[in-house]
Amino acid sequence: MTEVRITLRGIRKKYSTQQALTNIDLTLERKGIVGLIGPNGSGKSTFLKLIAGLLQPSSGEILLSGKKVSRRSASHIAFLAEIDSLYGFQTVGEAIRFWKETTPDFSEEKALEMASALGVDLQKKIKHLSKGNRARVKLLLTLSREVPILLMDEPLSGLDPLVRQDILRMIVSYVDVEKQMVILSTHEVSEVEPFLDYVIFLKDGEIVLEEGTDSLREKNGKSLVETMKEVLV
Repeated sequence: MTEVRITLRGIRKKYSTQQALTNIDLTLERKGIVGLIGPNGSGKSTFLKLIAGLLQPSSGEILLSGKKVSRRSASHIAFLAEIDSLYGFQTVGEAIRFWKETTPDFSEEKALEMASALGVDLQKKIKHLSKGNRARVKLLLTLSREVPILLMDEPLSGLDPLVRQDILRMIVSYVDVEKQMVILSTHEVSEVEPFLDYVIFLKDGEIVLEEGTDSLREKNGKSLVETMKEVLV
């Protein structure tokens, strides 16, 4: 896999009259699970889409292992959008085969293993799946890509507790933390806190704190939830 290093320099992103991100300077080169935490409207989705090459910054540059990020960066980055983009007419098995045929780094074996572990029916059409099972399918398709960077935009949003537990278990079980970096955006910190290696707090489009979770807890003697309440008020 490609070396895992993301660099953002002087990043600003503006939509018409709305400033989404301001003064973002950050280097991420640690493997494992990174939590991108902030309230709705803080710029989390924009942050992830810029790294994925789906948006261009208004100013500044983003580098992936020294090379400027563009749509071609998709060969190194898997992006799980909050919006459901599955094809409802496909069965789960057909969706897995479609991804195998269209995505060179996709592991069909890994996808089938996850589907079996989750009890997802391969013969069932996606349009007939429950919201929870659609979320499971979206995630297993993303996790089956053998890429160094996985970006997940609010993967727990709007799901019931059992589904959220399944999704967190999948991420922890199937991400290779020795080789891959996951950046996971969320505002549901209490559930993800035990799994995070690093955290970035966003407020009003700016990074207000970024640090390793262990050192942050040791320094402050507080949980991430308590820290979040302090820095994001």
